[in-house]
Amino acid sequence: MTDQNRVYIFDTTLRDGEQSPGATMSHAEKLEIAQMLDEMKVDIIEAGFPIASEGDFAAVSDIAKQAQYSVICGLARAQIPDIDRCWEAIRHAKQPRIHTFIGTSPLHRAIPNLDQDQMAERIEQTVTHARNLCDNVQWSPMDATRTEHDYLCRVVEIAIRCGATTINIPDTVGYTAPRESADLIRMLRERVPGADEVIFATHCHNDLGMATANSLAAVEAGARQIECTINGLGERAGNTALEEVVMALRVRNDIMPYNTNIDTTKIMGLSRRVSQVSGFPVQFNKAIVGKNAFLHESGIHQDGVLKNVETFEIMKPADIGLNAANIAMGKHSGRAALRSKLNELGYEVGDNQLKDIFVRFKALADRKKEVYDDDIVALVQDAAANTGDDYLQVKHLRVVCGSDGQSADLTMIVDGKEKTVHATGDGPVDACFNAVKDIFPHQAVLQLYQVHAVTEGTDAQATVSVRMEEEGRIVTGQSADTDTILASVKAYVGALNRLIVRRAQTGKDSDAKQISMYSH
Repeated sequence: MTDQNRVYIFDTTLRDGEQSPGATMSHAEKLEIAQMLDEMKVDIIEAGFPIASEGDFAAVSDIAKQAQYSVICGLARAQIPDIDRCWEAIRHAKQPRIHTFIGTSPLHRAIPNLDQDQMAERIEQTVTHARNLCDNVQWSPMDATRTEHDYLCRVVEIAIRCGATTINIPDTVGYTAPRESADLIRMLRERVPGADEVIFATHCHNDLGMATANSLAAVEAGARQIECTINGLGERAGNTALEEVVMALRVRNDIMPYNTNIDTTKIMGLSRRVSQVSGFPVQFNKAIVGKNAFLHESGIHQDGVLKNVETFEIMKPADIGLNAANIAMGKHSGRAALRSKLNELGYEVGDNQLKDIFVRFKALADRKKEVYDDDIVALVQDAAANTGDDYLQVKHLRVVCGSDGQSADLTMIVDGKEKTVHATGDGPVDACFNAVKDIFPHQAVLQLYQVHAVTEGTDAQATVSVRMEEEGRIVTGQSADTDTILASVKAYVGALNRLIVRRAQTGKDSDAKQISMYSH
């Protein structure tokens, strides 16, 4: 390394993040997110798990071909077919990387039923094979934080000797604490021969809420690569959040004198897009990217900020690409003003996209006195989620509710054919969902129904998120509208459209799920 204080950012939103139940992204969405990560100057993008399915392979391969800045990495188990498939997917990248792993803790060694010597032999064989294919090889001992130190040193030494250029130390189950995280990296760098010739990485999960702290502690101990995801997306409680570690290193550079190459002004746009395509809303008080992260309601706080913004804000909204002005637009605003506002919010749209969003904007402006930034973000996300060519489409909805009963008259387009039904239910939303079931019968169970207002006021748009499960397939849907009931139906139908796609991939999903059980 030419700069010992340079920290490399390894984003695994498209691999570990997408393994979150219900967060499956389409091929086009993966390519879009990868392009945004590339433009943000993420050093390494883990694009997927090529052997998991044909869809994963195709996504990794296409991302590898389009990347301009980032190293494109594919994940592979410690098996020759996995590694070969991974190399086939990434080989056309300007900068390819093979990432191979195996579980080394006593609990994880029991999965393939290997003793220590057998596993060491497997590591030597597979890392050597990967390095013969690719000059850039990363190796991970899954569940490293619960692996015996002597054995961990032994296998790390083998991986380095066989050609691994990056050694990643995963806290697979979010078990460790900051002091332990630092001590582990320090111990490996001191005890393992050749440790000074490779980059050590840290991969932390947030099960105990310490992923960011553990990652930063590892950096202070000598790790120079952080594995993370946008919004902290990931299995269980998620991964280290990219936005948190990057901004922590930037804001507290006085005590953590390390630097990244990330263009932080792209953070907010990526956060919003990942939230939309994954169906995972960002909690309002989430660090850095939460809706309330730069809002002040306390009188004392408001007074202090008005006098000197640094009184209660340690970073500027513009640092992460957030438009601080939040100036409302109205029905008299033109197309040029809307394009300018979209650019301020981090969205670059083509003429056809602008035309669609402008029509939606005008319709919203006719219903609301003022259209704020968050309203426009919701419009963009809703336009992206509803392309107009889905198998199921909502055409017309009429709802009757009150003390005398609730009913819904719904017209939908199903595979190009129009169908209309009348249904009743225990409340207007229940009546509408029953109507959808009458038109498109299914066995999916509604696991989550969540509504939140995009802005304040009785005319505010409502963003509705739903999560459904059918035979192990988990899908999400999201929609926004000033009519909460209509937004609910669109979100529900959006989830069903994703379910239809997942049904068509049943065999591949089964294989991918089985494989992902063993990914760190």
